[in-house]
Amino acid sequence: MPVLVQLLLIGLVAGIAGGMFGIGGGAIMVPAMVLILGLDQKFATGTSLAAQILPIGILGAIVYYKSGNLNVKYAILIAAGLVVGNLIGALFVNQPFVSNEAIKKAYGVFLIIIAVRYLAFS
Repeated sequence: MPVLVQLLLIGLVAGIAGGMFGIGGGAIMVPAMVLILGLDQKFATGTSLAAQILPIGILGAIVYYKSGNLNVKYAILIAAGLVVGNLIGALFVNQPFVSNEAIKKAYGVFLIIIAVRYLAFS
């Protein structure tokens, strides 16, 4: 399958997951780019962030807002944290002493913790 088609499918799946669960970049796009396309972990993360720069969630957010399922005040505060957190995370992970392997392992542990939390305490 051509890379162009793979990238479009990754975006489509991430978009659907984003609309359904509020996830996409870290949980869908990054692992797909690493595991399917064979991209470097840091390269996949940077690409995922760049893909999300535009207001990709605006249409989904409008649907949630119209359905009464969106707290605008919370969203603004979280967005402020995201801006600062993204900068701090990007500055840290792009240091020469942080390896792609370490990031992959840390990310895997993070996903396992989230999965256990959801499965055991929901």
